[in-house]
Amino acid sequence: MPRYRITIEYDGSAFVGWQRQPNGISVQEAIETALERLTGEHPRVQAAGRTDAGVHAVGQVAHFDLDQPLPIKNLRDGCNFHLRPHLVSILDAVETSESFDARFSAIRRRYRYRILNRRSPPALARGQVWFFGKPLDVSKMQVAANFLIGHHDFTSFRAVQCQAKSPLKTLDHLIVSSHEDEIWLDVEARSFLHNQVRITAGTLVKVGEGAWSPDEVLTALRAKDRSAAGPTAPAQGLCLMEVGYP
Repeated sequence: MPRYRITIEYDGSAFVGWQRQPNGISVQEAIETALERLTGEHPRVQAAGRTDAGVHAVGQVAHFDLDQPLPIKNLRDGCNFHLRPHLVSILDAVETSESFDARFSAIRRRYRYRILNRRSPPALARGQVWFFGKPLDVSKMQVAANFLIGHHDFTSFRAVQCQAKSPLKTLDHLIVSSHEDEIWLDVEARSFLHNQVRITAGTLVKVGEGAWSPDEVLTALRAKDRSAAGPTAPAQGLCLMEVGYP
């Protein structure tokens, strides 16, 4: 039974998230339906990360098994054909070993959170960024971000409904940078807690607008209490950029 690894790009705006749910169509359901139409089989597609409703991806990775082998070009192009009109695209497909698991084999995940920081609201980037009209101080946001890098108890930065067994995570990189009218938060770790990146973004914006000092982010981290950190930033600003493997 051959196993395939695919790299996926999608606009999460119209989906209830990656994972199948009864209240609407998910990215997983769209891809599985396309594969069923292409192959006549019913593969279960497992992803590296279960992105929430409204969250995008340019480098999501998933795997699935087929009973019968299929040429890679036919797999990629055929799946993309059957994915229409959904805003999902299979960028790459390769046959992989049976031991590969998109989720558990991953050693790093990189997300980017985009903030449009100007007076005028977005026209073209609507649904892709968090529009924030008040000026933000990027240098202070980076000072605050530095407190979060490393191995910590991130209870203050996890959703109340997070199902992870432990709040301990190691944040390898957290870079805040300016790009014309946008501010990017690039975050990398082996894995993340539910809403960790969005809560981080919401908290750093509190610093950027002057409502908090950078030291207050360290205080929030040490509190180990969700109510101590900032708000959860909107989903549309978040994008899964890359998943790394050994």
